[in-house]
Amino acid sequence: MNIDKSLQIISYLAPNWLEFYQAIAVYLNRVLEIEFQIQQGECDPLEDPLLLQNKLDLAFICGLPLIRYSQIVPNQLKTLVAPVMQSSRYNNYPVYYADVIVNANSNIQKFTDLAGKTFCYNDLGSNSGYNLVCHRLTQEKYPENFFSKTLQSGSHQCSIRWVVEGLADCAAIDSVVLEQELKDAPELSQHLRVVEVLGPSPMPPLVVAQRLGISLIEQMQLALLQPDAQLQRVMQQFGVKRFAAVKLEDYQILNQIYSVGAARRRHRAVVSLST
Repeated sequence: MNIDKSLQIISYLAPNWLEFYQAIAVYLNRVLEIEFQIQQGECDPLEDPLLLQNKLDLAFICGLPLIRYSQIVPNQLKTLVAPVMQSSRYNNYPVYYADVIVNANSNIQKFTDLAGKTFCYNDLGSNSGYNLVCHRLTQEKYPENFFSKTLQSGSHQCSIRWVVEGLADCAAIDSVVLEQELKDAPELSQHLRVVEVLGPSPMPPLVVAQRLGISLIEQMQLALLQPDAQLQRVMQQFGVKRFAAVKLEDYQILNQIYSVGAARRRHRAVVSLST
């Protein structure tokens, strides 16, 4: 396929990793000699007209909206790769966790201590920030009003700061995002404590529009599976060990978990409308 324009990449993931995604765009430009333009997404991917109109070429996206979107619009997106983190907790697999955090000064020691507390989440479509918590509450048959109050923060970074500032008692944070935030702002570690770990879940992938053609898609995947020294230095900086090839089916488990928590989300939506 002849590329006579720049390819558009969007990241729907936490902005504290945008530098890493920019490095991937630069790398693909360098090795494939194709211009890539990257931007930070500003809305839910399931509501993004650029995605709905098939105007995006590549996207960094959470697995849950990916699998939900692929059920609505099949055969548009193909998974390329997902990062494998260096830390031993990830066991050399492309996975991540949801770390449930509380203020370090609180008396909360375990998940059951969160009963009656204020929980904040980034958005209702987030696997780590909301979906996995709903699943845990449903699995263990906790009541609908387990938390006394729930607040939507809009982002993982905002949720972290709300817990630090005492505006919320707890939040569930993507472990990779949390690790990077603590690296960027080490002082936060004095104010936070992890009381529960949920997961693992399949790591958010880089996906590509299938209309680009199998030849280019395979070239991009191979390039990322064999990064050069320059990209490897950036990977090291962000704690990425390697990239792993992933399939769309790898993310189906997230939709199953999402379905289990559907009743809690409906309850949450009713509460939101009535307040």
